[in-house]
Amino acid sequence: MKIFRPFIFFLLGFAATALQAQKVPNAEKKWAWLGFERPVGLNPIVSPDTTSHFYCPMTKAVIPWENSDTFNPAATCFNGGIALLYRAEDNIAQGIGSRTSRIGYAFSEDGLHFQHHGAPVLYPGDDEFSKMDAPGGCEDPRVCMTEDGLYVMTYTSWNHKTAQLSIATSRDLVHWTKHGYAFQDTFGRQTSKGYSKSGSIVTEIKKGRQVIAKINGKYMMYWGENFVNIATSTDLIHWEPMLDKSGNLLHVMDTRKGYFDSSLVECGPPAIKTKKGIMLFYNGKNSGGQNRDERYTANAYCAGQALFSLKDPTKLLDRLDQPFFIPEADFEKSGQYPAGTVFIEGLVPYQGKWYLYYGCADSRVSVAVYNPN
Repeated sequence: MKIFRPFIFFLLGFAATALQAQKVPNAEKKWAWLGFERPVGLNPIVSPDTTSHFYCPMTKAVIPWENSDTFNPAATCFNGGIALLYRAEDNIAQGIGSRTSRIGYAFSEDGLHFQHHGAPVLYPGDDEFSKMDAPGGCEDPRVCMTEDGLYVMTYTSWNHKTAQLSIATSRDLVHWTKHGYAFQDTFGRQTSKGYSKSGSIVTEIKKGRQVIAKINGKYMMYWGENFVNIATSTDLIHWEPMLDKSGNLLHVMDTRKGYFDSSLVECGPPAIKTKKGIMLFYNGKNSGGQNRDERYTANAYCAGQALFSLKDPTKLLDRLDQPFFIPEADFEKSGQYPAGTVFIEGLVPYQGKWYLYYGCADSRVSVAVYNPN
């Protein structure tokens, strides 16, 4: 057996080299949006505030609602500027998953410097939805707009038992109407055995505005974190996930062994229709075990891009083999999630550029800018 060991090691080395060779450099993916840059000396743009208080209807007390961590922001154009809706957590003494999350609001005229509203705009309260979002709260928003100016938010309701994707709507981004779980009745049972999270509604650019699109006569949403599924809707409130021939949730994108998204593929900002296909920006989590991509930190969250067919949105045409955005700054590799996290949830067109807003290690909010020219 000793005679053949060098040959075996050669084969193993050759297989590993072949696997690496299959990974195409991002620069060769001509459809991808590359070159997002962090403004020098600016980030983070939103940080915890120990002086910010509001009366919480859940606890019946005045509390410091964003004193612990602020992260995972949604973004949309509003009144000539950019509105940011970010997740804020209270009670710094508690660990991940044990606090209450609320959605805060901030506004900017340049997309870089933000003024805070001072109180959360979406939060658990003493209402019919408390069984869904109390005491864990409202997490990880994504926001997009219809052509007539109705804003639709997808977010996670967390009651410390199960996390489920929920829907809210607003005309001014401050006063929101909750509509409950996105998946209800028969279709809700499809996701009842696991969590449902991360809804990325498909949008398009019309007359210079990013608005919610229809595909084959219906609204469409990519969603999920362990894998990606598609759901459709006729009213943006009630959603039906696509099923395969066996009646299970249809997988349109999965994790990949040996890649930066080997552990999770979690949908990011609202997807965007382009001439080349539907662009889905997503968050990939690297595995902590043998399936990981060794070029990146174990368990780190990095950002990826995938391209789906316009004719058949279930068909994955291509995806980046390397992340286009990775944790770099100290505050992106510390805080609640020291393995490193850049978690993208907001991407909006503004003054000829695209502004990407992301959470840093579940603790801060930052921005990066992409100039398509």
